[in-house]
Amino acid sequence: MTDLSLTLDRSSPVPLYYQIAQQIEQAIERGELAPGTKLDNEIELADRLGLSRPTMRRAIQELVRKGLLVRKRGVGTQVVHGKVKRPVELTSLYDDLLKSNQKPRTDVLALETIPAADEVAVHLGIEPRSQVIYVERVRYARDEPLAIMHNWLPAHLVSLERSDLERAGLYDRLRKAGIRICVASQRIGAKAATSEEARLLRTRRGAPLLTMARVAYDDTGRAVEYGSHVYRSDSYTFEITLVERQ
Repeated sequence: MTDLSLTLDRSSPVPLYYQIAQQIEQAIERGELAPGTKLDNEIELADRLGLSRPTMRRAIQELVRKGLLVRKRGVGTQVVHGKVKRPVELTSLYDDLLKSNQKPRTDVLALETIPAADEVAVHLGIEPRSQVIYVERVRYARDEPLAIMHNWLPAHLVSLERSDLERAGLYDRLRKAGIRICVASQRIGAKAATSEEARLLRTRRGAPLLTMARVAYDDTGRAVEYGSHVYRSDSYTFEITLVERQ
């Protein structure tokens, strides 16, 4: 394995296979093991760590099951990609990917001013058929398509250029325009991929996708953005911290 330090706490109640699997998963998430990196074979790893081969095999299988590693005949075990874990916070996906070294990039599929449909108007608190900016993008992480993003904003709010949205996130552009997003209402769900979604996300039709709909408000309480996004569920998760109510 490429200079990766793995340690074992044999006095811990945590199973040894799980300790190894967790450390490799964390290295993938930090970008220390890039997609395509080849791991030493299970026998070499087991011998180096003083583990039984079944224990090492179980650790590798756990990561294969999660979609982080893949076994290829004649090649060995390789890193596929790290699943993006995103906390449910008021942040930009672009910023989150940048911070986690996921090398985000964006294809802008649409940027136009259109009349607001009834659903969009309700979310933004404007009159139906009012002019809104509509943006459709595909967001990539390490050159793998991760999300299809649809956004609507009041037309008078900000001036957007394709180049702005290709270089950075939408929230970055809003911040630069002096718009401070303070709170958002967000709904998370799931759906099956349509043919078009499957094509854009390089997956199969009917594959499970995560969905997220969000209305964001500025510091005056005005709705400034409505977004409806879909994410590949094999590459993306939401993380939520739960606190006991006192």
